[in-house]
Amino acid sequence: MTGPSMAMSALTGRERELAVLDEVLDGTSSRGGALVLVGEAGIGKSALLGELERRARARRCRVLTTVGVEAEAQLPFAGLHQLLQPVLRSLDGVPAAERDALLSAFGMSDGPRPEGFLIARAVLSLVTSLADGARVALIADDVQWLDPQTHEVLAFLARRSAQAGLVVVGAARTGHPGPFLAVGLRELVVTGLDDASAEHILGRHAGDLPMPDRRRILRESAGNPLALLELPESWRLSGGAPFEGAPLSLSARLERAFGGRITDLPAQTRDAVLVAAVDGENTVSEILAATAVLSQGPVSAEVLDPAVGAGLLRVSGRCVEFRHPLVRSGVLQSEPLGRRQSANAALARVLVDEPYRQTWHRAQSVVGPDDDIADGLDAAAAVSLKRGAVMSAIATLERAAQLTTGPARRGHRLLVAAEHAFGLGRADLVSRLIKAAVRNDLDELDWARTQWLREIFHDGIPGDATRVFELCDVARRSAQAGDVSLALNLLLGAGMRCWWADTGPAARARVTEVLATLPGQSGDPRFIAALAVAEPVLQGAEVTRLLDRVVIDIVDDPASLRLLGMAAHAIGDSPRAAELLDRAETLLRDQGRLGLLAHVLSMQVVVRLELGSWDRAAAAAAEGRRLAEDTGQPIWTTGTLVCDARAQALRGDAERALDLAGQAELAANQQRLNDLLSCVQLARGIAWFTEGRYEAAYDAYRALFDPDSASYHQRERFDAVMFLAEAAVLVGRREDALAVLADLERVAAVTPSPLLHVQLRYARAVLARPADAEAQFRAALDDDLSQWPWVRARIELAYGTWLRRAGRCEDARGWLRHSHQVLGGLGAITWAQLARVELAHC
Repeated sequence: MTGPSMAMSALTGRERELAVLDEVLDGTSSRGGALVLVGEAGIGKSALLGELERRARARRCRVLTTVGVEAEAQLPFAGLHQLLQPVLRSLDGVPAAERDALLSAFGMSDGPRPEGFLIARAVLSLVTSLADGARVALIADDVQWLDPQTHEVLAFLARRSAQAGLVVVGAARTGHPGPFLAVGLRELVVTGLDDASAEHILGRHAGDLPMPDRRRILRESAGNPLALLELPESWRLSGGAPFEGAPLSLSARLERAFGGRITDLPAQTRDAVLVAAVDGENTVSEILAATAVLSQGPVSAEVLDPAVGAGLLRVSGRCVEFRHPLVRSGVLQSEPLGRRQSANAALARVLVDEPYRQTWHRAQSVVGPDDDIADGLDAAAAVSLKRGAVMSAIATLERAAQLTTGPARRGHRLLVAAEHAFGLGRADLVSRLIKAAVRNDLDELDWARTQWLREIFHDGIPGDATRVFELCDVARRSAQAGDVSLALNLLLGAGMRCWWADTGPAARARVTEVLATLPGQSGDPRFIAALAVAEPVLQGAEVTRLLDRVVIDIVDDPASLRLLGMAAHAIGDSPRAAELLDRAETLLRDQGRLGLLAHVLSMQVVVRLELGSWDRAAAAAAEGRRLAEDTGQPIWTTGTLVCDARAQALRGDAERALDLAGQAELAANQQRLNDLLSCVQLARGIAWFTEGRYEAAYDAYRALFDPDSASYHQRERFDAVMFLAEAAVLVGRREDALAVLADLERVAAVTPSPLLHVQLRYARAVLARPADAEAQFRAALDDDLSQWPWVRARIELAYGTWLRRAGRCEDARGWLRHSHQVLGGLGAITWAQLARVELAHC
């Protein structure tokens, strides 16, 4: 990764960093065997990785390495293939399905499009089988230039490093995000050397320079080890003034220093260095063959010797390596565009057996439109998708669009790329691609496609009923034009607008009417979800029927599971929603689809609070909010924020809950989100209840059931039924609450919503006349509430309290003890305390 001189110098003053690497290697780090080194170019990350490799081998670890190359950052699985190439012969011990997926991803066998999870599992199986009693160390340099698929596999391995006994360490430049860097690994920030260490290095390599010049170099290098080595040479060559003119970043200065050396090389050697810079494979034979094409003459391996002597390249066996990544970028920056294009064209000429790479280098060899190359890139994108490399397919389609002459075809390719970006949950990428697409003349279906894509992560005004009617009309026309899939996508967008805000009964009915015109689509998860979010009450029974037909165990598409979970959550089928969303979460994590994972986590918070899994709800809230913010999804950010407010209130932290609710209310008001305003009121009411402010709590709950209130939501009110009944008894508002209960009974006759029905069991008993109360409590407790521990514990507490106050302490104690135990276990401090007080009076 670096030469001996560089490595020795970069390790000077690195005792802290080396101690961390030893922790990871020896398994003494409490945070597992994964680490990411982050720092500016030339700061010494590569030298530290080289020392890590040396120390790992000294400990008899099996070491596999890979290095990202910017020129091939979009070639699917290129980094992973480099990592595993030495051990691919050991695949026999990997389960057949996993082995087939990995070989298909590498293009080494034909087969169906492999799932990212299977590919990652295959790599895990392979590398763990290599251990044979020793640890396996996976080391990745220049992670920022690795292809997205390798990023995702490394992230998968890093998450499992501690359990699998792996060491997974990567190094990346500061400011380059990616799946591997977003896993939350332990991060070691590599900064500049201290003054003493920097002076020591400079003294060894620039002792001949006058002291004023050395001080200038010390100041300019800012402790960067590579700069301390290279800037003195540039200083000598330029006569002591290499930094005149406009200020450059340190990495730019180093790139210029390295790039300047190429001009002194023989012509054919310069060609060979340029070919190596645009080539990601770096095999000697490939580079020499392309150099012969570029220079239009025969070449031999000796052509590389001057570059090796100049400190630009190293030749190791059949591979050519740049001494440092900045050498490669310096070469590319110093060569004019025309020569870079010619080098890519030369590579394309020799890559006859690798059509994907050949097409990519052909695409880099031209500037203006070229429909033949664009069509080739289209085919290459299809290959990427078949290999499970979605991000590579998106980049390929973007390049194809750039080379396309016809505006309609150009816009279509960008929209296809945007659809794939949506599948990854990349709101930022979807938005950028749509903006580029609409600059072209689009046909009617592609224009409709932009309407759908804009809805997916929309940031507009959800309560705009006119927009719902427009989307429904576009959906109808799309279906008539033969694109039923697009029609379903558009109707789902319209339905989501009805969910987030009060668009009125006419708009909701319009969504269901257009859905009904799509025969044979009722099994599609988009159909079920659109129906559920548009009309969660009136269509609750139909959605339940459709969900009953789904065999959950055979659904392996996380996007479909997310939509089915959304539908179950929308109608209040919390147990089913939990099962579907948990499966979706697992698959989305394994595939690195963080944008959609934010949706799932937000819904999981509510579902887990409803069912009584509060620890998991808190974890989902924290992660979901971070992911929603990172992926640019403000509605889901606010949704997760208000869910967290409710979780904090239930656990008795009223101050924190009220603060979070206030933040969420501000955002929800700005976006006119009735759904979230309803959740804000519920969280606020619970917080006030825990503070003993029962009147205020009741008023907050009551707003959720008032159709004239901005906090009214036909589904979210189901979550407030128990709280309303409980507070009503304490503040003497029983008759008002009974009026609400009567309305809810009429709703319950329409929808089979499990959430509504279990909450009504509590409310009926608590609000019942004294003569009817015990029968209602008994009826509630006789039902199967095994999946609703929070609800059952609340009913037991209320029943025990009623028995105790009726003078039946003997009967009350068992119910109160059990409710106290369950509520305490959940962390429901307020209600556990109520149970304890009642027990104390028995």
